[in-house]
Amino acid sequence: MSAEAARAAEILNQLATPVRLRAFAELVRRGAEGASIAELAYTIDVPVQAAGETLARLVGAGLATGTGNGIYRASPGILRETAQALDREQPITVFLGDYPQLRGSFTHGRLTTMPPTLSERYALLGELLARFLALEGLHDEGEINRRLSAVTDDVAAVRRMLVETGWLERDQAGTTYGAGRPAPQQARMI
Repeated sequence: MSAEAARAAEILNQLATPVRLRAFAELVRRGAEGASIAELAYTIDVPVQAAGETLARLVGAGLATGTGNGIYRASPGILRETAQALDREQPITVFLGDYPQLRGSFTHGRLTTMPPTLSERYALLGELLARFLALEGLHDEGEINRRLSAVTDDVAAVRRMLVETGWLERDQAGTTYGAGRPAPQQARMI
């Protein structure tokens, strides 16, 4: 696990406790006004000591800030930064930069929507995935499925699309696959 992924896991772990999640949500709701330990304790219905411990954990994780006058405020931007860090960790991200028109088809490194089959984006998606697969030689269907499962839940549909667009070839039995054509090292600019 990378340092960014470990940091993201720690931040999410801090919010996995119901009292910390309620405290964070209340601080977010209050915005710039923030809350004191006593106000937060009252609002989320916990003892003052528990509210103080909760706030200390949130501050330690970077999810909140405390001021000298005892007012605490949420730092919700850390969640966006964490999501972006996790997105950068996804194996497809390195290739997506060359295909800005396809970014809307991916969410957090996963293919979530297929472009219409008649659009040029359909063929571009095939090219992007061919580059991602980087196939050399022949591979059985299980290996193709394993590689594709890193970026999609609908492995069969994506594998079929790769065959339809000519980026993947399969034998007559439909069990062995190879590159249909050489994948470009860099995306074509259109």
